[in-house]
Amino acid sequence: MKETVRRPMELYLTLPILAFALYDFANTIFSANIVTLFFPQYVTEMVGTNPRLEQIASTVIAYANAVAAILLIAFAPLYGVMMDRTGRRRRYVILFTLLCVTASVGMGIFGGMDTTRWFGLPNGLVLTILFFVAAKFAFNSGNVFYDAMLSSLGNKKEIPLISGYGVALGYMGTLFGIFSVLLIIGDRAVHHTFWLSGLLFLVFALPLFLINRDPPRAQKPKQAFLKGYRDIYRTFVEAREYPSIFYFMIAYFFVNDALATAIAMMQPYATTVVGFEPGTFLIIFMVATLFSIIGAIVFSFINRGFGSKRTFVIIAVLLAVAVAIAAIPLPMWTFWIAASLFGVAMGSTWVVSRTMIIELSPEGKEGQFFGLFAFSAKMSAVIGPFIYGSITLILADYGVLASRMAITSLIVMIVIGILFHLKVKEDGSPV
Repeated sequence: MKETVRRPMELYLTLPILAFALYDFANTIFSANIVTLFFPQYVTEMVGTNPRLEQIASTVIAYANAVAAILLIAFAPLYGVMMDRTGRRRRYVILFTLLCVTASVGMGIFGGMDTTRWFGLPNGLVLTILFFVAAKFAFNSGNVFYDAMLSSLGNKKEIPLISGYGVALGYMGTLFGIFSVLLIIGDRAVHHTFWLSGLLFLVFALPLFLINRDPPRAQKPKQAFLKGYRDIYRTFVEAREYPSIFYFMIAYFFVNDALATAIAMMQPYATTVVGFEPGTFLIIFMVATLFSIIGAIVFSFINRGFGSKRTFVIIAVLLAVAVAIAAIPLPMWTFWIAASLFGVAMGSTWVVSRTMIIELSPEGKEGQFFGLFAFSAKMSAVIGPFIYGSITLILADYGVLASRMAITSLIVMIVIGILFHLKVKEDGSPV
């Protein structure tokens, strides 16, 4: 029986789908405002009072992101087991969103506190870092359940349109979040951006809370506590029987490692190394966001014309060029070029890599390999920031050279990723 495919506008105006997309708008406000922009700015302002301490600030930012990613890796397999057994997604999206919002508001409340010293630092700073780790962990945990809600919103031909709709609104959320902070917070201390970003996340998440429902299904028998971990291990072992997808998983790990690290460290690098004022960096980030939208659209057509393998190589090379321009001591205006190229790579990597997984996965095993693909992305979010932070810590006495060496390490990751990717056969056959 032929599936009925709704027209795009009919899809986009359906309440559960609109609510789903608005959640993407909402959570991008958190990820852009807090993770990428204002938490790094806050830590740099609080810690980085000289060139050496600026590098220590970069280490703190990188390690905080790595710890949040480690917590997600530890719990994510359990989330899969919970979803498989109960079929519940919305309940956990609500729970983790509220935890994230609460931690974000806590960052705003305690960010300006300095009543005593903990570990030689203002107690407000230490509390804010701990709240950030909790907020990012809750944010990422909620997204595991949120992404799983997509499958119940349409058929196979409609899901790409719904997913793209959410991504598009997500980028709009980035711009909305920045403009809201500029209008409402203005010149007040940077920690005030945290509570505002958290509340905006909550406001635009409410439609999903109130409208969407999980499809009814019978609850499965209770499963073993370690089942999720065993499933990931079995899928990893099975992936080795399909060399092309196995090599691509490794390639994606290294390229995404560089991408995720650059996203987390862009703000402190641009301000402490290149020399931009925080206000100017906001504009740079908005430009990068606009180029992300362009990259996602343009590379979807390039992917169709040149194939996924070649397109992924082009994107990886663009990312390497962007990082190289940022790493070399060049005139400040060249960083605008780096940010634009980085935006293109950021917007297109996810589009093309997801297509590669579909093309390379054995028939009937797409979901299984998507799970391993997602786990690989989570692992890379730990390794890259940890390496970056360790380099800035070890070389802190060398000032900005430490950050330039740290960002150069991302080029090494990209090159390794490209070398593994060249082993991929587009038909998925053994090399």
